Amino acid sequence: MHAVDQLPLQPDELDLLNALIPLSRQRIIELGCGNARLARSLLQRFPGCHVTGLEVDVVQHAKNLVQPQARLDFLSAGAQDIPFQAASFDLALMLKSLHHVPLPLLAQALSEVARVLKPGGHLYVSEPIYDGALNEVVRLFNDEGVVRAAAQAALDEALATTGQWEAVSEHRFAQAVSYRNFDEFEQRMMRPSFAQHDLNDAVLARVRLAFEPHMSPAGARFVRPMHVRLLRRTGN
Repeated sequence: MHAVDQLPLQPDELDLLNALIPLSRQRIIELGCGNARLARSLLQRFPGCHVTGLEVDVVQHAKNLVQPQARLDFLSAGAQDIPFQAASFDLALMLKSLHHVPLPLLAQALSEVARVLKPGGHLYVSEPIYDGALNEVVRLFNDEGVVRAAAQAALDEALATTGQWEAVSEHRFAQAVSYRNFDEFEQRMMRPSFAQHDLNDAVLARVRLAFEPHMSPAGARFVRPMHVRLLRRTGN
């Protein structure tokens, strides 16, 4: 594994995505789109594209619906059951979302993504690496070691056994992440609408103790190591 401090800093992941898959007139589906930040930026820079964002978090989905944008649609659905016909999309995005798919449904989700992609279409999977100072803080209340490893294993299994995918490339980089203070960290990371963490006073105190050494007058700044895997849908 690359040391976190040796990874290149990628200020905007959209630049990497566009370098790998030129975004001209792509019909795109994002699975687990969250607040669709990258999708919104993508459509501003590449107006010939169209994005459909799927999200299972009902709170976030409701927020997305009240922030409409041209060529951006939202549906409440999960990657394991995509409500579209076969070969509907050129590109699928999973940005820090594959490890949130329930473990028994990972293979089904990747099969569904393959189904809705056109032959020759691409799946771009960007997952956090289980390493780094931020991970050391987060794992005190949300240890994702098992699910992140399972997500990578599911990709390996799909490549090796299904005949639906071929590997194109892999890339590792670091994302800058910052928080004004612990209160912002708590709201963003410990109390998201899509998950209920087992929080109590003791857990909060332990996390705060680990977080505070990273504070400066400018806030707490981290780098999050990321691993991108680009797959191509097989077929003609």
